[in-house]
Amino acid sequence: MAWLVAGLGNPGARYARTRHNLGRLVVESMAEEAGERLRKVRFLPIERAEVAIGDERVTLAISTGYMNESGPSYASLAKKLEVDVDRVVAVHDELDVAKGTLRLKTGGSTAGHNGLRSLERALRSREFHRIRIGIGRPPGRQDPADFVLAQTGTREQEDLLASAAHAADAVRALILDGVSVAKERYNNTGPGG
Repeated sequence: MAWLVAGLGNPGARYARTRHNLGRLVVESMAEEAGERLRKVRFLPIERAEVAIGDERVTLAISTGYMNESGPSYASLAKKLEVDVDRVVAVHDELDVAKGTLRLKTGGSTAGHNGLRSLERALRSREFHRIRIGIGRPPGRQDPADFVLAQTGTREQEDLLASAAHAADAVRALILDGVSVAKERYNNTGPGG
């Protein structure tokens, strides 16, 4: 049985260094680490790379469309590859998780995350896995949308890269060891934790 890891984010240079692109960053780095290149999927607004994690076949995917409308792309790819909903992993930023920490969960609410909402609608199920990468709440009265889409400076970008590497390890643990072990090992931890 195959797995699908969906890195939620937005395409293009304008969004590349934003907090909202953490999921996409995780998938891109996992593909690069495996020596694979993300390639365009015919007839779908999506790029994918095939990798092995242990004995498991894993498709790493990023949408070439905007996150809020990406659910149908991922759902179509899952259907095409015959990946069951319980083997779909959405990796994404999360305002309601402390900056630099992770939270793994299966199912549940989208907590207002429009990328998750789109994916849930398209899959017609909430029962997919989520790797939630904490970015914390915006400072002061800053609009959350402005906060997640703001370009980050060099120092914060380094922190985001470390969080992405930590999240990639959590994805591998989820696939290899199961959700319970991965939760125990990674929930509420950050890089080096």
